[in-house]
This record gives sequence, C-alpha cells and structure tokens, in this order.
Amino acid sequence: MSDLDRVVAALRDGQVVLLPTDTVYGLAVMAADSAALAALFALKQRPVDTSVAVLVADTAQAERYVDLGAAGNALAERFWPGALTIVANRIDDGALAAGTDSTIGVRCPDDAFVRSVAELVGPVAASSANLHGEPTPELCSDASRIFDTVETVVDGGRRLGSASTVVSIVDGSVDLLRDGPVSMANITAALNAGI
Repeated sequence: MSDLDRVVAALRDGQVVLLPTDTVYGLAVMAADSAALAALFALKQRPVDTSVAVLVADTAQAERYVDLGAAGNALAERFWPGALTIVANRIDDGALAAGTDSTIGVRCPDDAFVRSVAELVGPVAASSANLHGEPTPELCSDASRIFDTVETVVDGGRRLGSASTVVSIVDGSVDLLRDGPVSMANITAALNAGI
C-alpha cells in the first residue's frame, strides 16, 4: 500500500497521522471530523481554544469553506501553493470542525503529497508535530518518538522550514498574526498589485 493510500485510509478512519508538509512535520486529521480534531489537540497538549490551519488542495477547495474575497484571492494567486495561511470568514455552515465559530485559517501547501491527500479526503486540519509550545522536530524519527501512539507515519526526510506566515483578512483589514517565510512587505505588495 502506498503512503498516500495509507494516509487516506487512516484519515477516513478518524485517526491522527504524522506527515511531512512543505514547512515542517505535522499532525493531521480530516478537518470535518470533530472527534479526530479533539484527539489531535489532546496529543499535542494544545489548548482547545487555539485554532489549527486547514490544508487544502487548491484555491477552489478553499473557496468552498471560506470567503477569500479580493484580498484573499490576490494572496492565494501570489503565494499558493506556499507558506501562507489566510484566516478568512467561514462560509461552510459548520461543515468543518476546525477553526473558530466565524473564521478558518486555510493554506494550500507547496507539497504535492499533502495536496493529493486534501484532494482525496477534503480539507485536512494540521498542526506542527510538537507538543504545544515546544520546538518542532526536523526529523520524522524525532517527531514519531514524541507521538509514539500515532500509527500512520510518513517519513519525508529532514524538514528545515519554519511554520507558515499567518495573515487575517477578516472585516476588511489585513493583519499579520504570525511571522513566517512570507514577509508582510511581500503581502502588502501582492495586495496592492492584485486588488
């Protein structure tokens, strides 16, 4: 069975999986599965009132769940696939368990494997493979030692990236929520060019 088949089967079975993304190793579940999302938070010892990003296959998939609007579409056009998470108002009427009551952070990763997973199972809620507040391991072997109860693991080699930039485009303002690989200057330039 291929890594893709194993991951898809595990996600559909409500399991947490450990996989490489374009930035860091992540723990992932189907974003629509509230029980699996609760298990992910418990594994990470993460407060349940903190959000996790939702990884999507492409912009079209994102637009089924959030209102990207002109600003979000300009950013997606420029930085997706890539290391930019866009927090936008949800439009899915609760179809996804991830996110807050009104917003979801979405990202199309620059990793064909993860995009294929999202294409097959729908949006995937993912968080870096570390205990809350701790550094994220670069190696799969180190991440899988921390999360030794996770059965489905994909080793993609060393991951040296940093967590994605997070920008909010809610209520007509653009706010940087977390610094990362995509600078605010580049975000501003893309918005000025695309809107």
